Amino acid sequence: MKTLPAVVALVACVLFVSCLSAIGAEVLPSVRSRLPERPIVRPPDIPDDATLESSGAVIAGVHLVRVNVFDPTIVEEDIPLFRFVNRIHIVTRESAIEKQLLFRIGDRYDASVLRETERRLRSNGYLIDAQIGPVAYADGKVELTVRTQDTWTLKPQFQFGRSGGKNTTGAGIEEQNFFGTGARLALNYEQNVDREIRSIEYTDLNLNAQHWLLDAQVADNSDGYRQALKVERPFYALDSRWATGVSLRNEARIDSVYDLGQVVEKYHTAEREATAYAGWSRGLHDGFATRWSGGITFDERHAKDVGGAPPAAILPDDRRLIYPWVAVEVAQDEFRETYNLNQIGRVEDLALGWQARFQLGASTTAFGSDRDALVFDGTASKGFQPSGAQTWLWSAAANGRFEHGALADSIFSIGTRYYWRQTARHTLFLSGGVDHGVNLGVDKQLTLGGDNGLRGYPLRYRTGQDRWLVTAEERLFTDWYPFRLFSVGAAAFFDVGGVRGGSLVQATPPPGQPPANVLRDAGFGLRLGNMRSALGNVVHIDVAFPLDADPSISKVQFIIQAERTF
Repeated sequence: MKTLPAVVALVACVLFVSCLSAIGAEVLPSVRSRLPERPIVRPPDIPDDATLESSGAVIAGVHLVRVNVFDPTIVEEDIPLFRFVNRIHIVTRESAIEKQLLFRIGDRYDASVLRETERRLRSNGYLIDAQIGPVAYADGKVELTVRTQDTWTLKPQFQFGRSGGKNTTGAGIEEQNFFGTGARLALNYEQNVDREIRSIEYTDLNLNAQHWLLDAQVADNSDGYRQALKVERPFYALDSRWATGVSLRNEARIDSVYDLGQVVEKYHTAEREATAYAGWSRGLHDGFATRWSGGITFDERHAKDVGGAPPAAILPDDRRLIYPWVAVEVAQDEFRETYNLNQIGRVEDLALGWQARFQLGASTTAFGSDRDALVFDGTASKGFQPSGAQTWLWSAAANGRFEHGALADSIFSIGTRYYWRQTARHTLFLSGGVDHGVNLGVDKQLTLGGDNGLRGYPLRYRTGQDRWLVTAEERLFTDWYPFRLFSVGAAAFFDVGGVRGGSLVQATPPPGQPPANVLRDAGFGLRLGNMRSALGNVVHIDVAFPLDADPSISKVQFIIQAERTF
């Protein structure tokens, strides 16, 4: 690494966040003044939750209060433009809210069910927030108010993004709250590094009061097509007792193999997949829900050379797997409401309890498979809060097959995230992750680059069987709220990572300095929290400096993209 450019990059990052912090301290109000309003006030004559529960209080009434995109009771939002937006926006229908409530009139009062219902409502992009609380109590009967606020859900899409030196563009229209029903309808065109995509999608996560969902997609792409359908009644709540569903997918595309940020091979992939399952649970007991599921999956893939292109050096193995499977899932009822962690100014529901699932299937030629194999897939996560200012989250995952006496196409992952809220405005964020591959085919190679965390390098820059990445980020949350539409933040970051094992198909290294095995970058950027849109994205505008770049890489990377988190 050349010392001077590295020092300059790191100093620039620190100065950038320090300057914004100083500006914020002088001209911006406190961060806490920007937290979402909580208008449901519990009258003093209503007992606390524990007393209501122990006395057997019953829900006697539920009142819905639906607030439009802008709240005219707030002076700053009572302006002609915002009133016009409210007039042309269809507020979420009462029926759409009622179908998602986990309680009914006549049920016993249970505060944990109210909090879970809030989380469920907030998980919808078309609602910026949801609060539920008792507003009246007499003779063992409780009256509840459910208050929700909409986001703007009609989104004409004119998309532009840049990461890893490549652009993504798109256009289309998307409605995430179709006529106020909570359904999503999208017609999109997107051009990315892999293909042009023309698609139509329809999703309704609450078809009826029985919590069935429908998700359908049809895409006509420049290199193939995609057709997908899912009809399911999931475990929609911690106390859900049964689930069932079916999903279908049919897809054809051209896949690319990358090394050193270059396409080194292309091949045509055709895939078909179908799954049907049913599940059962005893519900929530002692803070845990244990769920058992069983089903059958059909998984078929075929790869061939791309017509008109040079033959691929290595093609992925074809497969045809038909296997029954069983799964067990554990979900712990331990959540915390927080702010300014992964979003800006929004209520975030942080899962601190155990969330784990393991599935095991047995493929056999007796069912029409092309091999005997065990197919496994598992995930687990847990969170801790050593203090009010610190949050530590970790996760692990494993998936792959065991066939012919050995693991195949198997990936084992572990990751951690740490947040230290130093002040009301500043948070130190640290993350680390390791992925270990075993006998990965050319289609399962692990990549590292500008599209998955190593921001100063081209996308899919390094490829191999193992991958690791560590990030340190100093985050600044301001209370700057331009036009009451966006929340503004900033970050200075440092990334370091690498891969091991090498790509199965390798690119020719550029002349001069060979690519380093350990890659580092530093950078800084702005964060724009999209407060009024149903997508809830955080727009990243970053400048990143690769510190171990070979001569083929630009010394400065400009990144513009929409992410789900800070």
